[in-house]
Amino acid sequence: MLKPIKTEEQYNNTLARVYELMQTDTKEGSAASDELEVLSILIKEYELVHHPANMNYIKNQEKTT
Repeated sequence: MLKPIKTEEQYNNTLARVYELMQTDTKEGSAASDELEVLSILIKEYELVHHPANMNYIKNQEKTT
């Protein structure tokens, strides 16, 4: 079951799960693809609060490309 990320341990576990999903041949519209999308959103939201320096770097990179 997908839940909000509330701790650093959950964050690290979620990153590991995303890595696992990205190593597979995930088809668009599949359950794995949907899971990857939702986990990415949860990670981004957690990082906005707990790792804002990383998000500022990413935003600056997006502006230059």
